[in-house]
Amino acid sequence: MNRSAPILSPSQVSQYIKGFMDQDRLLSGLLVRGELSNYKMYPSGHHYFSLKDREGSLRCVMFRGDAASLRFRPENGMQVIAAGRVTVFPRDGQYQLYCSRLTPEGVGDLYLAFEQLKEKLSREGLFEPGHKKPIPAFPETIALITSPAGAAVRDMIRILRSRWPMAGIRILPVRVQGAGAAEEIAAAIRWANEHAIAQLIITGRGGGSMEDLWAFNEEAVARAIYHSEIPVISAVGHEPDVTISDFAADLRASTPSNAAELAVPHQEEIAASLAVLGQRLQGSMVQRLDQSRRALNRLGASRAMTEPGAYFKDKRLLLDYQSRCLIHGLERSLSMQRERLGKLSAALDAMSPLKVLGRGYSIALKEHGSVIASVQDAQPGERFILKVSDGQFDCQVNGVSKKEE
Repeated sequence: MNRSAPILSPSQVSQYIKGFMDQDRLLSGLLVRGELSNYKMYPSGHHYFSLKDREGSLRCVMFRGDAASLRFRPENGMQVIAAGRVTVFPRDGQYQLYCSRLTPEGVGDLYLAFEQLKEKLSREGLFEPGHKKPIPAFPETIALITSPAGAAVRDMIRILRSRWPMAGIRILPVRVQGAGAAEEIAAAIRWANEHAIAQLIITGRGGGSMEDLWAFNEEAVARAIYHSEIPVISAVGHEPDVTISDFAADLRASTPSNAAELAVPHQEEIAASLAVLGQRLQGSMVQRLDQSRRALNRLGASRAMTEPGAYFKDKRLLLDYQSRCLIHGLERSLSMQRERLGKLSAALDAMSPLKVLGRGYSIALKEHGSVIASVQDAQPGERFILKVSDGQFDCQVNGVSKKEE
């Protein structure tokens, strides 16, 4: 043991190593490529993770202030490049990378943040076509939520007044770039809905880089557009530019000028359409009048109008004809009934017992009038009547003899 060497405490050793490492230029400005592992975000806002490769790993921390600038959501397994400095944390004597910036490897962090938020909001249904509201055909008032100083707002006002000067224009000035811009845009959309100041909202800005347009890629703006009761047209940048607001809006315009064109019809086109409709209406009215005039002329020339009494004459003739038909029918029916009655009378007369008596036969009747048809109907000594064609005999049964079988 070297007795001349100073005796240090663990914290002194850690502080010495920390000072040594802090003075190293390489360690104070590192770029480290690796795979994210054990990534955790604590309630304090600090992020803790490890960067690893096949042969080792490096502990890392990203404090809340630096983490607030992250444009994407770090996930385990993601390949990243971390910028920062390596030093020792004196309390536990462990060295770690104090990360100040984290970028996905292979793609920009803004692009990755865009895709991650797009996927998240899509899963939640914020881009569903069924939720989108129709754009009013003739909005009375249009709210422009944009920068009041940009060329985009001037272009929109010019086109709106040129195409449809009847529409009122309300400008809600907001920042469209930089810190806090997204919150201002979202707040303006909510305020327009709370006070129902317009029938249509156009929000957007002119062209720029992805960083310039980033306010319209923020979640707050997308949710404000989704929850808006007033239809929203998103008009951000130029034709190739696509933002999250475009997916959430009820209609996407390629540019602010295009949004103004989509928001209102052109007064000259409406005037031309009205002129065509007026001509069609006039033609229809003329045709209807001609048809009514011809119908009136036909009615005026009809027999009912030229000879009003003819109707009653025709009805009298018809009544006479119907009367004759009725009388003829009754006479024919009466004749047929008479003929039938004659046939029935003849048949009945032919079957009359009196006809039988006329041919020399007689009928034996009991005193109360019933016919004696069998030897069993009368007893010896019983009186009966023997009816013939011209009178009757009062008789008495002296004896009974049955027919031999």
